[in-house]
Amino acid sequence: MLFRLLLTAAAILAGLSVAAGAFASHALKERLTERALEIFETGARYQMYHALALFLVAVLLTRTASVPPTLPAAGFAFLLGIALFSGSLYALSLTGIKWLGAIAPLGGAAFLVGWGCVAIAAWSIK
Repeated sequence: MLFRLLLTAAAILAGLSVAAGAFASHALKERLTERALEIFETGARYQMYHALALFLVAVLLTRTASVPPTLPAAGFAFLLGIALFSGSLYALSLTGIKWLGAIAPLGGAAFLVGWGCVAIAAWSIK
C-alpha cells in the first residue's frame, strides 16, 4: 500500500513539475519579473528532482526483504520538502509576498532529512 501511495505521488508530482515548468516558460514569462520567474523555475526543478527521489524510494520499498524504517521516512520527508520548498517558491514568485521565502529553508531541511534517511536505509539494507 505504501509503495502504491508513494509511486502515485511521485508520478503526479513529476507531471505537475513538467506542467509548472511549461506554465512558467509560456504563460508567466511576460507576467513575472526575471527574478520571480527564476524562483518559480527553481521550485519546479527541485520538485522534479524530489519526485524522482520519491520514485526511487517507492521502488526500493519493493526490492528490499526487510524495509528499514528510514526508507518510508525518506518518502514522507521528500513529500514534505516538495510541499514546503517548491510550494513556497511558487507562492512567492506569484504573489511577491516576501515572507514566503522564509518557508523554503524548512523544505530544504526536509529534503536533507530525506536524503539522510535514504543513506541510512541504504547502509542498513542486507
